[in-house]
Amino acid sequence: MDLNVNQIDLVVAPIAKLTLILPDEMNEMQNVAFYRQSNVTNEAPASFAQARIWLDERIRFDPDKTQVAIYNMPFVYRLQLDHTLSIEQLRHALHLTVNKHPSLHTSLHFDIQKNLLMQRIITHEDKKNNNLFSIIKTAYETDEQLNEILHNEKRYPHLFDLSQGLVFRCHIIYYKQIASNHLLSHKDLLIFNFHHSLFDFPSMELFLHDLNQAYTTGQLLYDDSTKLRYLDYAVIEQQMSMTGASMFWLDALHDCKLDQLLPLPFDRYRLANEHRTGRGTSISFDFGQDLSHNFLLHASSNSISLEYLALATYYVFLFKLTNGEKDLCIGINTHGRYRDEFESIVGMFVNAIPLRCQLDPHLPFHKLTKHVQDNMINCMKYSYFPLQRILNQHPNISNPVFLDTSFEFISSMTKDEEYEIMIGDSRLSLLPYSIKISEDEIMSKFDFILSFQHDLHPNEFSCTIDASIDLFNVETVCIIAQRLQTMLHQQFTSFSSQMNRPVHELSIILSNEQYLMQSMNNTQISCPSSLTCIHHEFVYQVMKHPLKLAVELDEQSLTYCELLYYVQVLSLTLLNEYLISPGEVICQCVERSLSMVIGLLSIAMVGSAYCPLSLRDPPQRLKALFDQTQSRLVLVHASTPTVFSPDSLTLDIDGIICLEEKFTEINLNKLSNVPVTPESTVFVIFTSGSTGIPKA
Repeated sequence: MDLNVNQIDLVVAPIAKLTLILPDEMNEMQNVAFYRQSNVTNEAPASFAQARIWLDERIRFDPDKTQVAIYNMPFVYRLQLDHTLSIEQLRHALHLTVNKHPSLHTSLHFDIQKNLLMQRIITHEDKKNNNLFSIIKTAYETDEQLNEILHNEKRYPHLFDLSQGLVFRCHIIYYKQIASNHLLSHKDLLIFNFHHSLFDFPSMELFLHDLNQAYTTGQLLYDDSTKLRYLDYAVIEQQMSMTGASMFWLDALHDCKLDQLLPLPFDRYRLANEHRTGRGTSISFDFGQDLSHNFLLHASSNSISLEYLALATYYVFLFKLTNGEKDLCIGINTHGRYRDEFESIVGMFVNAIPLRCQLDPHLPFHKLTKHVQDNMINCMKYSYFPLQRILNQHPNISNPVFLDTSFEFISSMTKDEEYEIMIGDSRLSLLPYSIKISEDEIMSKFDFILSFQHDLHPNEFSCTIDASIDLFNVETVCIIAQRLQTMLHQQFTSFSSQMNRPVHELSIILSNEQYLMQSMNNTQISCPSSLTCIHHEFVYQVMKHPLKLAVELDEQSLTYCELLYYVQVLSLTLLNEYLISPGEVICQCVERSLSMVIGLLSIAMVGSAYCPLSLRDPPQRLKALFDQTQSRLVLVHASTPTVFSPDSLTLDIDGIICLEEKFTEINLNKLSNVPVTPESTVFVIFTSGSTGIPKA
């Protein structure tokens, strides 16, 4: 064994970079042999991916509602003009293709005795006279009728029977009437529909390849005795130790709050026992030529992939959207085909993994992007580790809500050839469509997902936000999309000047909101008197309108004269009993009330600086702010909780103003003689502290 160690590396490398994963464990997947399991005939435990989909459909969603069959996978094709397709040849080709791929006739059932979800390959002997899949024929005349048919293929939960292995169906849709010549022609459609627990998107390429070959030649040649089956993969997967991946994920998610929702701007919350409806809304926008060009330029100049750049952008957006949440964990799907042997297998390989970013808001964006890239590369290296095993490392987590916020990056071509397939000599076009529940609603299995789309033909980008209407109003999602657009233009339109700015300086405030804030902050008014201090102006209003209402809250109100009386009572108390001197900072921690106004004006009248503290802040933050002001006194009132330590000097406003106070000329002269000028500090306010320690 070679024990030579580079001492320089030990000195320079940060502790966070050290790992206990051995070299053999880092490459543990390369050492696993995937081969036909001779001791397994037709039944084995379900794979982790199958179990996740099977459980998800039963637990997270309500199976009794027709709009939540989110794991139906319909692919819709229309014959092009002057092309025809033989129904009999298609039927024969489908039988050959389904027979070749066991996943297309595999059942899933829960074995109570074993306490396991099991999969079983259904054979012709099991079915006897019944088919391994179904072929349905219908006709349509109007677009409305066609949309209803397509809609039902996606949303209807009882199209498949997983317990019987009915996981694939072919729906033939004729225009106007079912053809008597058994030929499909222009305007007729084909729908190949699969259940996701036995089929993923890469499987479609295998399916179409074999279907075309079977249709053209009338046969499919393969060795069923030696061919690696999905069933074999599931058995081997269950037996793998995956020690290296286990250690990686345990370290990557240390102290991560996987069961806490990101504080997105929800309009409402879902109850613990409340099912998802599967209903969502979708908002999309294009980058346009200039923004797309700058996005590409940023990626190339920083040597980073487009996907990692998009993901880093998403993290920054979530940081801003959650008002400074720095520990961001989202879920993404990975294809799961990490070995070449899996490329020829039809089945469900998709794994869901957590992607965590502990964001440093002081980093410039290009450095944050590098951090995200390094983290993503490591996560993808161990993405074969099943989600169930990741969650088993955190037994106290009852609901992994991080999966509800997701991300995807899609590269595609808009050329028509990309959406065309051949079956024999017939050319069919794939019809891309989104399933709508109504005019304004789509199917959605996530609470919030951002999709970056890269259209390779014009080399431009677009974004789509899908959000659950269980939690968001449509208007809220529209505003969120506008905020993302605003941030993207800040980041990339003039990115050379933004390069070294820390990410916390990015803004998602919309232009109309900026205008509103500027107008609200434009408080300069011309006053009729020559006096310029706030409390002087207040006394001037008292003299001018002593009996008019000065302040009103719910059923309570005070006239200017009454308000001045209480302000004078509290002010004299501050001067006489607490010996407050001009220029001191006085904190006030009260709820919205008349007492708040009395306290504020009293602090100004004695020449002190007013510092508001929020009752919503935790005690630690309140104490830190109080200590930072070096204030001797905190004004409180009756409903203020006891959040300050006993050594903090507090004064109950309500207790003071209830006392009967007899004014004398000497008392009032004392107030009049307080030296206050327009240059005196009137208030002290702190930042939120989202980028570090709150600053005054």
